[in-house]
Amino acid sequence: MRVEFDEDTCIGMYQCVAEWDAFEEDKARGKAVLEGSDETEDGVFVREVPEDEELDAKFAARTCPVDAITIYDDDGEQLIP
Repeated sequence: MRVEFDEDTCIGMYQCVAEWDAFEEDKARGKAVLEGSDETEDGVFVREVPEDEELDAKFAARTCPVDAITIYDDDGEQLIP
């Protein structure tokens, strides 16, 4: 499973932080940060989700009020949102 995080879309509600510890608050910038991720050319942050954290990652994506977090399965099919 893979997560993609569009930091530009993030509005800093930090609901993802409460759901998955891979997200942290950056209060200085007013954005969440996806730890352990790599930035793509289009400014999206990507990382693999460990099996034991998949449920937390899904909850983080579902709670994001602006859909800045997208979850994909191992075949590249979009699961959330």
